[in-house]
Amino acid sequence: MRKIPLTPRPPLPQGERGSKKDNLLAPLPLRERGWGEGYKQALLALLLLIHGAAIADTFGYPLEPQQIAPDTYVLEGKTEDFSRKNGGYIVNTGYIITADGVVVIDSGPSKRFGEQQRTLIEKATGKPVIRLYLTHHHPDHFLGNQAYGEIPRYALPASKQAMQLEGEAFTANMYRMTGDWMRGTSITLPDKEAKAGTETVGGHQLETIALSGHTPGDLALFDHTTGILFAGDLVFNNRAATTPHANIAAWLTALEKLQSLPLKMIVPGHGKVAQDKAPIEQTRDYLQWLSATLKQGAANGLDMNEVMQTPIPERFKAVALAHSELQRSVSHLYPALETDSLKPAKQAE
Repeated sequence: MRKIPLTPRPPLPQGERGSKKDNLLAPLPLRERGWGEGYKQALLALLLLIHGAAIADTFGYPLEPQQIAPDTYVLEGKTEDFSRKNGGYIVNTGYIITADGVVVIDSGPSKRFGEQQRTLIEKATGKPVIRLYLTHHHPDHFLGNQAYGEIPRYALPASKQAMQLEGEAFTANMYRMTGDWMRGTSITLPDKEAKAGTETVGGHQLETIALSGHTPGDLALFDHTTGILFAGDLVFNNRAATTPHANIAAWLTALEKLQSLPLKMIVPGHGKVAQDKAPIEQTRDYLQWLSATLKQGAANGLDMNEVMQTPIPERFKAVALAHSELQRSVSHLYPALETDSLKPAKQAE
């Protein structure tokens, strides 16, 4: 192989020459440093590793367990819309530590979330997860299921059916709204049917309550041992209720059932944990106002855009996303009310 002669370095002018040490430390051209291809590849690999670690860090959910009973914890999400900033972490999930292992309520919005949630739980408790309850089929509550592949996953039949029908569309939409937080996420369905009734699990008397209203299948979990109710999205606290699959009449009936429970604390699907039934009452009040507003608009012949501009009552102005959820609720629920208002009245017999 022909050797390429090195280009000699020009000598420094007399006035600019330094000491021997200065000359030894002066930077050499790359060809004189002996940088081979192997060194360059190693450097590139190191840079990629550092970059990968930085990317991984940006997709860490800020999971901070909030203890609400000696053996019960909540991971509280933000009262926001889905975004690339929050990664879909707008939902409350929870876990109950029993003598037999840990019971988890909802797996969150993505594979990453479910994995980080489970790692945190098992590291913090030193116990395995033994079952997962899914309160309903909305994506922020069940798209973390992949992390619980070998764990029994309980849901109501209506929820499982809706996950099968809408899960792929939910996942695609979550990718659109939250981006790479969703990387690797795919549908993992529940494999156990949740049935209404009470069961003792590791010393905790857990009641599964089968309801509907927010969706066709809404599961609430009431721990009679601690008095804590995991209400799912049947209850919102200072966050406007979402209605894409809502039946408001059934929802109000479900709230009556929850109101009758001897609860000491309530974990809403969205919003802060409460030590009273105020979130149930607020959710009921909001739904009644929403229903009356939509019905009145349809009776008066208003179009959707006009109803969307309805002023938010003073008592709901501090409720997060009240105006944007009103607009979405109009798009979800108003067309059917408009159609009903156009039907001819039955003739008197």
